[in-house]
This record gives sequence, structure tokens and C-alpha cells, in this order.
Amino acid sequence: MTVIRHVLSRILFAGFAALVGAFFALPMLWLTLAPFNARGTLAVEIPRPFTLANFQAVFANAFAVRALGNSLILAGGTMLVVTLTATLAAYALSRAEVPYYDLLTYGLILFSSVVTGTAAMVPIFLLANALGLVDTYVGVIMAFTGGLLPTAIFILRDFVEGLPRSYEESAMVCGASPWRMVWDVVMPLLRPGMMVVGIWAFVQVWGAFLIPFVLLRSPARMPAAIAIYSFYTEAGTPILTLTSAYALLYALPVLALYLFVNARYGFRFFGGIKR
Repeated sequence: MTVIRHVLSRILFAGFAALVGAFFALPMLWLTLAPFNARGTLAVEIPRPFTLANFQAVFANAFAVRALGNSLILAGGTMLVVTLTATLAAYALSRAEVPYYDLLTYGLILFSSVVTGTAAMVPIFLLANALGLVDTYVGVIMAFTGGLLPTAIFILRDFVEGLPRSYEESAMVCGASPWRMVWDVVMPLLRPGMMVVGIWAFVQVWGAFLIPFVLLRSPARMPAAIAIYSFYTEAGTPILTLTSAYALLYALPVLALYLFVNARYGFRFFGGIKR
């Protein structure tokens, strides 16, 4: 009886796992096949005939192609600023004697959830307008950085807390300056955490719509999250052939970044010390 129950439980678990897997796999399969289909359909089917005309139409849209480059600028710029600033801030907060450190960290995370929210868009726009940052890449990057930085510091805090202080003390004893010690000892050890934060920040900005839509005015600076609506009809209905092709192109940079980091660092949660 126990064996039968065990077999039935394994069968039920396998069936449940298959349903969950299909729930997530079917949209990905459609996204892979639909761009090469000449007829727009929501069904998952092998394209007959196989065509590249959808991509030709997408690349003929100069506004949409330029928007992909704009998204790379915004996401890449935010990733660099957030990763570098969060690394230095997390290290400083961890090694310095800061009163109520945990309360400060959780408070920053709490308020960061408001910075990128809809309710904060009016003060963000007024602040950006007062600083002359409306319709600039810098303004959008700074707005994203303000919202992502507290969480990034919180993520990197655990990595910094796991670093033995003896490594830093040994470097200082050997005559390394503080900056040299941070660059040659701390940074290599924090590299896995920095990669996690970097990709997380990139993805957060890559798919964002509201902040660029509010702060940017020139069509030449619009990101892909906004430009994808150029493949909608006047009635607001998506043109499935072109939308799917552009969505596939839109997903490739994030996938390429993940594969590069995975091949280069393997997402190993440990680093190494430079000699």
C-alpha cells in the first residue's frame, strides 16, 4: 500500500510539474515560432511557409530600430551606475560603524518602492524639470538609479558581510592603499554579487515603460518598451507578425547578457583574489 501511494504521488507530481512547465514553455515557444510565420496567429504552430519578411518590416521601421539602441544606453548606463555605487556603498556601510545600520537599510528599501511607483512620477518629473534633465538620458538613468540603488545595496550587503576582514587587513599590512585594497582584494570577491546586481538592474530598466514615457519627449530618445507600440493599429490592436518579431529582437540583448555572464563567470557565488 505504501508503494502504491508513493507511485501515485510521483505520478501526480510529474503531471503537475508538466502542467506548470507547459504554462511557461508555450508562450516562449510561440515567441520563437511566430516571428517566422507569414500569418498572424496566437496558435503555436510551425511556420508554413517560413519567412523573414516580418524582420525586414521591423528593420524598415527606423524609429523602432533606434529605440533598441536607446534601451541599451538606458539599461547599460543604469546597470553601471547602480552596480558601482551599490558596491562602494555596501562596503562602506558594512565596514564603517553606522548607527542603526539595519534600520537604515530597510528604510531605504521601503522608500525605494515609492520612488519608481506611479504616485512618485509627478515629483520626479518636477525635480527632473527643475534640474533640466527632462528629455535626457541622464535624467532617466538617475531616476532609475534612485529606485534601484537601495535594493542593490541590500543585496550586496550579504556578499560584503561574508568577506573575512583578514584579507583586507593583510593587504593593508603589505602596504596596499585603501583604493588598491578595494580594487585588488574586495572587488574580485564581490564579483558574483556585482554580476547578480548588474543583470537585475539591466532587466529592470530594459522592460520599464512608465519613467521613460514620462521623462522623455523626443521620439529619437524613446526606448523599445515604448517603440513597440508603433506596431499597433490605430484601433490599438497589435499586428502579431511584426509585434512578435520585434519582441524576439527585444529579448535577445537580455539573453545575450545572461549567456555572456554565465559563460564568463558561471554565476558562481564565490570570487578570487588577484595576486
